[in-house]
Amino acid sequence: MTTLHSDPDSIYDVLGLGFGPSHLALAIALHEHGVSPHQGAGFRVGFLERQPRFGWHRGMLIDDATMQVSFLKDLVTMRDPTSDFSFLCYLRERGRLVDFLNQKTLFPLRIEFHDYFEWAAARVEHLVEYAAEVVSVKPVTEDGEVRWFDVASRDPAAPERLTVRRTRTLCVATGLEPHLPPGAARSDRVWHNSELLPRVDRLTRSGTPVRRAVVLGAGQSAAEAVDYLHRTFPEAEICSVFAKYGYTPADDSPFANRIFDPEAVDLYFGAPAEVKQSLHDYHRSTNYSVVDMELIESLSRTMYQEKVQGRQRLRMLNVSRIREVASDADGLRVTVEFLPTGQRQELDCDLIVYATGYQPRGIGDHLGEIAKLCLRDEEDQLRVGRDHRVETAAHVRAEIYLQGGTEHTHGLTSTLLSTTAVRAGEICSSLLAQNAGSLRK
Repeated sequence: MTTLHSDPDSIYDVLGLGFGPSHLALAIALHEHGVSPHQGAGFRVGFLERQPRFGWHRGMLIDDATMQVSFLKDLVTMRDPTSDFSFLCYLRERGRLVDFLNQKTLFPLRIEFHDYFEWAAARVEHLVEYAAEVVSVKPVTEDGEVRWFDVASRDPAAPERLTVRRTRTLCVATGLEPHLPPGAARSDRVWHNSELLPRVDRLTRSGTPVRRAVVLGAGQSAAEAVDYLHRTFPEAEICSVFAKYGYTPADDSPFANRIFDPEAVDLYFGAPAEVKQSLHDYHRSTNYSVVDMELIESLSRTMYQEKVQGRQRLRMLNVSRIREVASDADGLRVTVEFLPTGQRQELDCDLIVYATGYQPRGIGDHLGEIAKLCLRDEEDQLRVGRDHRVETAAHVRAEIYLQGGTEHTHGLTSTLLSTTAVRAGEICSSLLAQNAGSLRK
């Protein structure tokens, strides 16, 4: 294996791990302060991303799916409404500003918002190294203090070659990873909803028939997967399995939505642990395992129309759980239990889609031994400051910032787009304050 080390005198002030919307917003904020990826530029910044290009939930970019947050909660507007990285500036450049306004909506198509992200990412691509998968982070000690971190990365297409970069500060935003139920394993017939579109495309190109598909989950992604499969395979039966009695509408009412206000983060951060827990429990319905009312009503109408027509392809197996999945050469056999009675039925199907959400990657998953330098509270959760900086042992002078994985300290918006711009501004301000001597005036 070949290992390439950057020049020891060439040290990054900030190195970001991952380049999704959170770090894109941070890159823009830093770019607007005149940072550079180059040595000797005064304040050196870089981001590492394992994907070969920018991409955000590409597997769920269903053609007619819309965003669930306002376009004003884009990458910059809540931080700086005058920034030319806003969604409105994107629309103006694309020649669709008037057309969008005529739609009278706050919620763009998801494919359009993804195109906006790509447009913004292209403007700061000088700060990003794509196809750079981080494989290790190690502390660098001098005079008994941890002064820097060495970050080793590799190109997934050339794994035998490692590149090591040294940085004074890490910012971690490696996102969430798909969650599957215990015992479930992906295969050609068993998917997580995050890979829905490419899997369906591969299936249709191969001409493989789909007679029945099962979707497990009760949230927005599950309902969207059910609707998409129902439309894509007009001869197939689509079975939606979930433990609830019915889909729960998302609470996007004005007062409930205040939990996503920037001020709510301040209140949450300073609240006692029991208050944080109660706020989380009270307002889970704004985000977790809920579905937009418009989609609920559309699916209900479809089911009723099929009953009237005498051919029901869309089935809701509510108050139920999948108990067993067996596979053979002909497909899958899924055992579904109706929870009130314990009665079980077996479904022969061609595919299963697990729309069972995501889970944060533990800091040890991508920082290794660095995680041991981070302080934890009584609940074994990371101690994180209001500026999103991880508290570390006394001998650690190098800094670690988190974007995501801070729901226990900063509330429900930790992994959501709602405060992305504001959070990026807070981290940017903290970084520049910590590195005031390096900032180019």
